[in-house]
Amino acid sequence: MQLAAAYAEKSVDEIKAALAGATLRVYSCPQPKTPDHPIIRNGFLAEFTLSSPAFNGDEILAEPVPAKNVGTPLFSRATTPDGAVIGDFSAGPGDSDIKLKEVSCSKDAIVTLTQLQIRPGVDNGKQPLSPRDKMVEQFNISQLSHENTYHWNHDFEARKTK
Repeated sequence: MQLAAAYAEKSVDEIKAALAGATLRVYSCPQPKTPDHPIIRNGFLAEFTLSSPAFNGDEILAEPVPAKNVGTPLFSRATTPDGAVIGDFSAGPGDSDIKLKEVSCSKDAIVTLTQLQIRPGVDNGKQPLSPRDKMVEQFNISQLSHENTYHWNHDFEARKTK
C-alpha cells in the first residue's frame, strides 16, 4: 500500500473514514512510482464506488460491477468523491491489499471486491526481474543479441535478390 502525501501520516481509522464514498479503480498496467504520479498507461479494468461508510468492521462494502476491459489486476487507486488521490493498493492473489473474487477480468463480466486491507507499513509488491533483465544487470550490457557484432543491414543492396 502506498498512500498519497496528504494521507501518509494518517491512522488506519482516518484512512478508512477517507474511503467513505471513494472511487476505487482497478488497473492491469504498471503502477506509478507514487500515488502522487499520474497513471500513464491505460490498463483500466473496473471501477467501484465504495459505500459510506466504506467498511463494516474489516469488511469492505462495495457492489459488484461489470469489468470495463480484459486483463489481470495489478493495482488499484483510491480517490475521494472530489477526486483527490488517497493511495494505491496492490491487487491480485497472494499477499495483496485488494482481493477480487475473480483472478482476471473479462469485458462486461461481473467483478466482485471481496477484501481491502489497510496496511500502511506494507509496500506494494515489485514485479520480479525477468531472466533477461537479470543478465543485463549482471553483465552491465544494454542488449543480449548479436546486433552489436554483426551488421546485417549495412550491405542490404548487395544481398537483395533481383
